[in-house]
Amino acid sequence: MDLSATTLYHSRTCEMSRFFRLAVLLSLFTPLVACTKEYKPVYTVSERRDDGISTSRSNAITTAVDKCSPAIVGINVTEIREQVYRNPYSFFDDPFFERYFGRRSYRQQYEVKGVGSGFIISEDGYILTNDHVAGNASKVVVTMTDGSKHNAKVIGHDMVTDVALLKIEAKGLPFLKLANSEHVRVGEWAIAFGNPFGLFDINAKPTVTVGVISNVGVSFTQPDETGESRVYRDMLQTDAAISSGNSGGPLVNADGEVIGMNTVIYSTSQNNRGAGSIGIGFAIPVNRVRSIVDKLKQRGEIDRGFWTGIKIVPLDEESAQYYGITRDDGILVTRVSGDSPADNAGFEPGDVIVAIDGEKVLRMDDLNVAILDGEVGQVLTVTVERGSATKDLKLTLRKPPKQGVRN
Repeated sequence: MDLSATTLYHSRTCEMSRFFRLAVLLSLFTPLVACTKEYKPVYTVSERRDDGISTSRSNAITTAVDKCSPAIVGINVTEIREQVYRNPYSFFDDPFFERYFGRRSYRQQYEVKGVGSGFIISEDGYILTNDHVAGNASKVVVTMTDGSKHNAKVIGHDMVTDVALLKIEAKGLPFLKLANSEHVRVGEWAIAFGNPFGLFDINAKPTVTVGVISNVGVSFTQPDETGESRVYRDMLQTDAAISSGNSGGPLVNADGEVIGMNTVIYSTSQNNRGAGSIGIGFAIPVNRVRSIVDKLKQRGEIDRGFWTGIKIVPLDEESAQYYGITRDDGILVTRVSGDSPADNAGFEPGDVIVAIDGEKVLRMDDLNVAILDGEVGQVLTVTVERGSATKDLKLTLRKPPKQGVRN
């Protein structure tokens, strides 16, 4: 074998190998350079055009939000409350013991601050909110979406329906249109505006949440801070998130019209920061709010100081047997006071109340909703069963003969 030939073969092979590696290396970079020079985008993000809803981010919800937001307000309230403290070391009001241990009891006033929501309903500054937000406030400050603050006057409030009417001194304000809540449909869009947890104070803008109407015509009662009953009648239920501070804000439809006032939520919250949404909230239907506002503008309050003069219990098996009643639901009349509204209407012990103004009465809450929502002078048609007969009795709610008498 010729050594020189062998050496030549290997040297040429090495040269070809180096050339091949160089060619491969250049081929790796060439496409990158070509792509950099030749790539031309078909469109930019701002130039993109599609058909349908993605053509624009504007839709019925965003349009309603733009329309309603300027008329939403945050509400800060200061309320004066009174606490009665009892001295455990005071005995029988004895002056000797009071000298050393102090009085048997004393009262102390203190301030409570709170936040809520509201919405403007007229260009001259009428504002709606809940009674539990501002009804007992000694001072109310309203914050507008432009950041301006206004002292508000409480024109009137009603504890039972939980509605309060405020007024600020201003003109030319944006305001919301009130819809007809009888036309609300289960499943339609519902948009809630408000001031949850006081967030309105951060940037003077309402928080917006969206859901649907989950139910309509839901009625129940709930005690206020003093134990008196609020009557929530024909409420609108929604899964739009409503939390503490949203009370008094509007619930609007996709047209930007108010269908209700956000008022009550169910919550599992157990802390002192307030209750958050679990998807079950209730709004007072705007038709009910509208009727209350008209009365508050005229009189400042609604006179609920009536009595009936009737004693009632839920009908149970034992009572039914005693009175010889065959049905097992309804409310049983056990006593009727003489010369009372119930007496004048013709009620008798043993009557079973089965309806009021055409609405069925099957449990105590049904009766409470119907009667506690009444006012002095109102006439209720109460349907009772007496033996085998059914009678419609006209119950006129009137003031009691003595202060404090109310049944």
